[in-house]
Amino acid sequence: MLLGMSTATLAHRLHDPLTELRIAVAADALVPPVPRPVTGPLPMLRLLRQLRINALPTWAEPAYELDIVERPFLGRTSFLINAPEGIRRVLVDNAEAYGRTPATIRILAPMIGDGLFLATGEAWRRQRRLVAPAFAPRALDLLARVTDRETERAIDGLRRGGLGAVDLLGFVQRLALEIAGRTLFSQAMTAHREAVREGIAAYGERWARPGALDFFLPDGWPAPQDWLRRAGAQKWRRTLARIIAERAAVPPSDPPADLFDVLRSAAGDGDAPFTEAQLADQIATLLLAGHETTALSLFWSFHLLASAPQVQALVAAEADEVGGATPTAAEVLASRPVALAVVKEALRLYPPAFTIVRVALRDDVVMGKPVPAGALMVVAPWVLHRHRKLWAEPAAFDPGRFMPGAPPVDRYAWLPFGIGPRVCIGAQFALVEATLVLSRMLARFRVEPVDRRPVLPVGVVTVYPERNPAFRLVPRR
Repeated sequence: MLLGMSTATLAHRLHDPLTELRIAVAADALVPPVPRPVTGPLPMLRLLRQLRINALPTWAEPAYELDIVERPFLGRTSFLINAPEGIRRVLVDNAEAYGRTPATIRILAPMIGDGLFLATGEAWRRQRRLVAPAFAPRALDLLARVTDRETERAIDGLRRGGLGAVDLLGFVQRLALEIAGRTLFSQAMTAHREAVREGIAAYGERWARPGALDFFLPDGWPAPQDWLRRAGAQKWRRTLARIIAERAAVPPSDPPADLFDVLRSAAGDGDAPFTEAQLADQIATLLLAGHETTALSLFWSFHLLASAPQVQALVAAEADEVGGATPTAAEVLASRPVALAVVKEALRLYPPAFTIVRVALRDDVVMGKPVPAGALMVVAPWVLHRHRKLWAEPAAFDPGRFMPGAPPVDRYAWLPFGIGPRVCIGAQFALVEATLVLSRMLARFRVEPVDRRPVLPVGVVTVYPERNPAFRLVPRR
């Protein structure tokens, strides 16, 4: 009886969102294309070259089935861990025994300094205590209001500019940056938008790609690339300094008007407030991570739905049912389960942080294997999210995995935000923002691909598209 019915008719008949979504997923039968994994271990020079171009295919087929993969890497041992017990050991139970790698620090420090992402030990614990109030429920509701308002403005801009072939990647990057600027600074980013985006794009293209010396040299040992990276990040840091100076000229308010007010007045028991340099590093971290990764999550969500029209129709129907009132953060996540499930599935298939690498600071034992100090411990969400022991049909687009009523996802199988004490503090911000933008956009437009050529993901620092495809936005009635 269900055969031949439209998704909208099924939605009316069934009143069961999970069943409706499963039917839509089956109708779309979407398996997004990905780079083909290597057939076996790569020689070291080829591996180093491939890591600069695209790290995603460097894991061979067995990695997607095994619990742990051990291989040599520049005189050390590298372990890829897929089993929950091993991930828990490294990232949760014994996290103090593992630190950021010198390569991570060399690549990211010029852009974000010693902020929350790169800080270690007591410095990290102090920063976490001081930053935590900026991510309290009140701040989430501020984000929801800002996201709602800025998305409506962006939609109006799309209509004024015409709806031919639309650069959705550029659109969501500008929108996410505006949301970040309004949430952090209570000000528009129009005057600084091009400088911020150009600084990020130039650094990502020229300096964020890892080289052999990044992996080989210990932390603190100078390399020519270090100087070049610092020089390459100067434009971005100067732009950031101008933004901070403009906002700092406005006295703090009580209650805080934005996250900048929260951060500059942050102090705890025995914790001194941030210095100007420390505050700049926190802002750099939040502005960069807070808009770039969310924009990529949105792009991949739109990209998937453009090739899954039945699922897209359900997101649109859900958005129509919810209506246009400005929601709280809790209402965003509770009232839009299909849109939220799509975002989570996009994060599974295209995790912005596709690999989490730690270096062992002392000897340990993980899953019965001796881990010497200096060994590299890798938890790769790109592999983990496609692991055949952990997921049914892991290559398929199926947001039903994340719907209420579906079997619960193992907490160590889905790690787009990491896990343990270093879990991303902005995870809920990202989910609220991406879910609300997706819902609002699909309430107004149907998203279609302009061409059907595959768009492959590339992994360097984040997972981004190998080309920037155009999409057609068709207004809904």
